[in-house]
Amino acid sequence: MPLDTPVWTAVIPLRAGSKGLPGKNVRPLAGRPLYRHALDQALAAGASRVLITTDLPEVLDAALPPEVECVRRPPELAGDTVPMAPVLVHALQQAGVQGTVVLLQATSPLRTPADIRAAVDLFATGAHGLVMSVTEADRGVLKWGRLEGSRFVPLSSPEHCFANRQSLPPVVRPNGAVYVFDAARLIATGSLAADSVGVVGMPPERSHDIDNLNDFEQAERLLARPALEHP
Repeated sequence: MPLDTPVWTAVIPLRAGSKGLPGKNVRPLAGRPLYRHALDQALAAGASRVLITTDLPEVLDAALPPEVECVRRPPELAGDTVPMAPVLVHALQQAGVQGTVVLLQATSPLRTPADIRAAVDLFATGAHGLVMSVTEADRGVLKWGRLEGSRFVPLSSPEHCFANRQSLPPVVRPNGAVYVFDAARLIATGSLAADSVGVVGMPPERSHDIDNLNDFEQAERLLARPALEHP
């Protein structure tokens, strides 16, 4: 491995409970369990280590590649209202992970190894405390606001509320596919938030997130397209 190649650990969180689509993380997608897409993408992108944090018996007992290890997630961290940060902190501490970490959620199977590498490379510059993947969003949200009693408070510049949509600046949203951060910083702060967040853009067709059966079936259709074939 070249000396300038970043060394990093991929973390894939999986839990048994899913209200939108029970068993989705191990449900076959294009011939592989859903979680295997994230695992295979991590290895193809160059992860030196892949850590799965899960309460799924079929994953804990599965025959996995030698670079992959599982951390058993305790019940108190497996509920559907548990934030991601404490789940990650537990896994990183249990496995003694240090250095650069890449969070890959199984529900974003249309990312590519190139998306992951681009995010890792950007994080390696040291310019950002967090790097995440994003996709283009409706710029009309710049017209929105929140309420303080009966008072409208713009989410952005007040001038945006009265501008033509076409004249508004581009807007992006996190797509949940890739997050890159430092293990020690997350453990110390308990948060993924950072003062400077770098972004790697992904097209809408690869920013698909799976929550329910319709999402799953759409992902299968998208994966069937040759341009979206994954390793």
